[in-house]
Amino acid sequence: MRKEDKDIIIAQIADTVKNYSCFYLVETAGLNAEKTSDLRRACNKADIKLLVVKNTLLHKALESLENAETYSELYPSLKGSTSVMFSNVGNAPAKLIKEVLKKDKDATLPRFKAAYVEETVYVGADQLDTLANIKSKNELIADVIAMLEGPVQGVISALDAGTTIHGLLDAIEEKNA
Repeated sequence: MRKEDKDIIIAQIADTVKNYSCFYLVETAGLNAEKTSDLRRACNKADIKLLVVKNTLLHKALESLENAETYSELYPSLKGSTSVMFSNVGNAPAKLIKEVLKKDKDATLPRFKAAYVEETVYVGADQLDTLANIKSKNELIADVIAMLEGPVQGVISALDAGTTIHGLLDAIEEKNA
């Protein structure tokens, strides 16, 4: 491959990394054509971009970014064949990997290598469960809204009850009068 072509690919990979808030490095090389197609379909449904890359090109793309030092922990994981799962939902690729592995009990692929999620690096297969349990930004926002709604609902209930109590007191007063 010519140097000019490599530079174009490196720039494209770097742009893709910039456009997503997280990415996972996974091993998919041993999957047959049918399982690879199934994985790609599942990724498309989950709004995950699956990209097979050369390790050296991904390494150079990460080094070309502004915050290159934050990716340094990922470099040792760039061995063997590597596919990258890009997503804007931090736990979506982890849930997808777990779902694929759950469907086929004997499957060992896709195999999680490492991930960059919300400015944090996760390395090693033991981190997959942790990543799957991380709440997404939208889930956290929903939790905060639910917590804020609790006191508001209490105030509204108290006001409704106050109106009822006020009406009851007026009825008792009229009866006694």
